[in-house]
Amino acid sequence: MNKNHPQGNMFANIPQELPDELFETLVSNQQLRIERIVSRQHVTAEGDWYDQAWDEWVLVLQGCAEIAYQHQQATIVLDKGDYLLIPAHTVHRVLSTSAYEDTVWLAVHFGKNQSL
Repeated sequence: MNKNHPQGNMFANIPQELPDELFETLVSNQQLRIERIVSRQHVTAEGDWYDQAWDEWVLVLQGCAEIAYQHQQATIVLDKGDYLLIPAHTVHRVLSTSAYEDTVWLAVHFGKNQSL
């Protein structure tokens, strides 16, 4: 891979064994981080919530997922091709990911409080 022109495939090099969710940074700078996330029936641990200081836009490339926002009864189901913007400090968690195939996400983290 040329460092000046990163290139790859979102479905390549997924480990056979995946005990933990896989987070891989594809491109980053001080304002932006783009990552591939691979979930193999992974979910956010019971009682844990994400509260990020930056915006996150996610796209499900393969599989599916269900997202919950804290203090909201309704959940958001994302299927292949669906995307979602999660604004900064929107407290959320992943309730489920596909039971039949890996869920492959493209996540774009951005905003002035972006943490690398």
